[in-house]
Amino acid sequence: MKFTCKQLASTLVLSALSFASFGQGNGPVHQVGNVSDVKINGQVVDLTTDNNGHIQVSVYSPTVVHVRMDKKPLGENFSYAVVGKPKQAQANITQSNSEVTITTDSLVARISKNPFAVAFFTKDGKVINQDEKGLTTSWIGEEVTTYKHMQEGERFIGLGEKTGGLDRRGNGYTNWNTDAYGYSTGQDPLYATIPFYVGIHNGLNYGIFFDNSYQSDFNFGASNNRFSSFGAQGGEMDYYFIYHTKLADIITSYTDITGRMDLPPLWSLGYQQNRYSYYPDTEVMRIAQTLREKKIPADGITLDIHYMDAYKLFTWDKSRFPNPAEMNKKLENMGFKTTVIVDPGIKVEENYGAYERGKQSDIFLKYTDGEYYTGQVWPGWTHFPDFTGDAGREWWKKEIKFFSETGVDGFWNDMNEIATWGQKMPNNVLFQYDGHLTSHKEGRNVYGLQMARASYEGAREHQPNQRPFLLSRAGFSGSQRYTAIWTGDNRSEDSHMLLGIRLLNSMGVSGIPFSAMDIGGFTGNPSIGLYARWIQLGAFTPYFRNHTGVNSKSSEPWAYGEEVTEISRNFINLRYRLMPYIYSNFYLASQTGQPLMRTLAIDYTHDPKVYNGEFDTQFQFGKAFLIMPFESGKNYGKVYFPQGKWYNLYTGEVETGNREEIIPISYHRLPIYVKESSIIPMQSLVQSTSEKPTDTLTVHIYKGDVNNSFVYYEDDGKSYEYQKGAYYKRNINYDARRKTITFDKVEGNYNSNFKNIKVMLHGFDDKAKVKLNGKTQKSQQDFASFIDPISRFDPQGVSNPREGYNVQSFVIKNDSDKMTLSY
Repeated sequence: MKFTCKQLASTLVLSALSFASFGQGNGPVHQVGNVSDVKINGQVVDLTTDNNGHIQVSVYSPTVVHVRMDKKPLGENFSYAVVGKPKQAQANITQSNSEVTITTDSLVARISKNPFAVAFFTKDGKVINQDEKGLTTSWIGEEVTTYKHMQEGERFIGLGEKTGGLDRRGNGYTNWNTDAYGYSTGQDPLYATIPFYVGIHNGLNYGIFFDNSYQSDFNFGASNNRFSSFGAQGGEMDYYFIYHTKLADIITSYTDITGRMDLPPLWSLGYQQNRYSYYPDTEVMRIAQTLREKKIPADGITLDIHYMDAYKLFTWDKSRFPNPAEMNKKLENMGFKTTVIVDPGIKVEENYGAYERGKQSDIFLKYTDGEYYTGQVWPGWTHFPDFTGDAGREWWKKEIKFFSETGVDGFWNDMNEIATWGQKMPNNVLFQYDGHLTSHKEGRNVYGLQMARASYEGAREHQPNQRPFLLSRAGFSGSQRYTAIWTGDNRSEDSHMLLGIRLLNSMGVSGIPFSAMDIGGFTGNPSIGLYARWIQLGAFTPYFRNHTGVNSKSSEPWAYGEEVTEISRNFINLRYRLMPYIYSNFYLASQTGQPLMRTLAIDYTHDPKVYNGEFDTQFQFGKAFLIMPFESGKNYGKVYFPQGKWYNLYTGEVETGNREEIIPISYHRLPIYVKESSIIPMQSLVQSTSEKPTDTLTVHIYKGDVNNSFVYYEDDGKSYEYQKGAYYKRNINYDARRKTITFDKVEGNYNSNFKNIKVMLHGFDDKAKVKLNGKTQKSQQDFASFIDPISRFDPQGVSNPREGYNVQSFVIKNDSDKMTLSY
């Protein structure tokens, strides 16, 4: 096509006008624009722009800056995720013609005016994070996105339940809670939404929490080499920027904002035997009795949907479970707690009690014309309680009493994405959203969170001094306040076992310390080797849940033969002996948000090897243990030892850090190492947490060149009396330079379960004289054994002695005053 000079000139003018209008925000992309007005009020800066942008930047704390913006005046800052309150900070806020500067004792935020953009710096001027110049924040229709400049070598971790590697650079992710049955190892999205990530570069790390429950998208350099971004299909641009020098402190600040878990009931940390489904009641009792007969410790049995009458919630199938209260009482006497699945859908059926009461209370989700939304799930056509309204939660809390009256202790919230057959819930379904009426587009991602909230509050209301256990499939930031989360319907494959490790590690770094995966896989049938490896790993996950689907073979340990039964028993035994260590770490999670299951990125943030695909499934169990997962069937594997010294758990041999190594892998031994200077409290073996251990607490201490401390914690494990001071807490400190081990004075008024403390010293001089408060102690050679051999491997046909190695030990009285050991 040819143009005349006049036509060409006209075209150029129109193009220039189009570009100009685009730059001013009147084109298809609405830019935030230039700042036209600034108001400073204490710790808060309010700004408006010439493109009708309304922005508020506030100092939430010395290490956290809160940024909100919209195309209309900002309204109430309502959030289901945020429960923290801003803290007073010594913030100095100044402005010039070109920028506003916010300075705290930890960071500097610079707000450019032309156009609006935010950059965050360390106090000495290093760039932590900054908006991408020219893009900053913009809208396309109602979709809002903030673009951040990708720093050289920047890595990204977090976002909770997301597939893929530890380092998310080069990938994009969507948050839209989805029923993802039998999902692939690269599928996205899955069941839960945690819009929080950590950026890492040049020796720095920061966190960003995007508080928006619409479908959100995160781009960490996917299909572009310029920016990372986060945005949502509607609502405000609302994010919290968090800066600390240590990644662990970022997790603590994030959970300051979104809340932390209460201490769980102790029984929920034991082994849980699940199946889709165990029925009738005689089968449930058979499983319980077999666990006890085979000396496989366990604390819980879970009932799936077949316990209900025709899948109708708040019912029991009278033919399968004629007397559930009596069954649950028998299980309780055997040391088992019962958990039941609870789906949100209420069957549309006249004279069905829950349906009639729900209609009477008018608590179901509705279309815009006022008619109840009806979707199809297990019981057939159903209505769904609106958990985002106070009336819906109150109704649910009353209904939950049904389970408490029959002796149920745990609530497994499933199908709460919301899941319906067809997986296409209409967007014109309305949610009360606690006085902020909205559509499915904003309400969906918080539905699971609010269901967990209602279940938790109902359980507490009916048994006010008994800690409930909740497990949920769907969730949102803040779910950790009420529930554990598991990774849904996984598959019986090696790749899914390793994916499960990555998912749980990612949830841990994203503020969800109580998490689980279905051990052995939910769909399909694992090989003998895969099941053995998976249950070994399961012993080092926060919630230890064995679960399989209805069309698969039985997946109890004995279903795989005598050898696997012994392997399973060994590692479950070790889990129970470690219960003082595990419970103390859950206390830490309740106080700081720090997870029990820790990606190596938490403590070795700037070591590039921990992000390597060969090693990024390695994790720490607490700070003491280094767990090295491998596929089943491998005889050798490459591992990475981070900085420091590492003791082989089984032999006591020491490996030096900062290096790779190829190690032999035994079918019946999961590779486990212990970090130097570690402090590990253990107890005698019990068959459930309802059984009391012996009166001696064993404290293992590993010699090292670095100082360390451990917060040891006890309480009754079941009530909320600990909130009134009924706890036993003491710091145990290892000082490498002074060669001392100090048990600080006990805090709290709970009497310890242990009258004596047996100290076992690993890697110390056997001839070293140990003194307690200056008085020499009588020590002896002892045998450190953490696991039994598999007897069938003994070529002589007789049981081998317990595997282990010699250490030095001595026993002292558990005095509540300060005790100092020197060596």
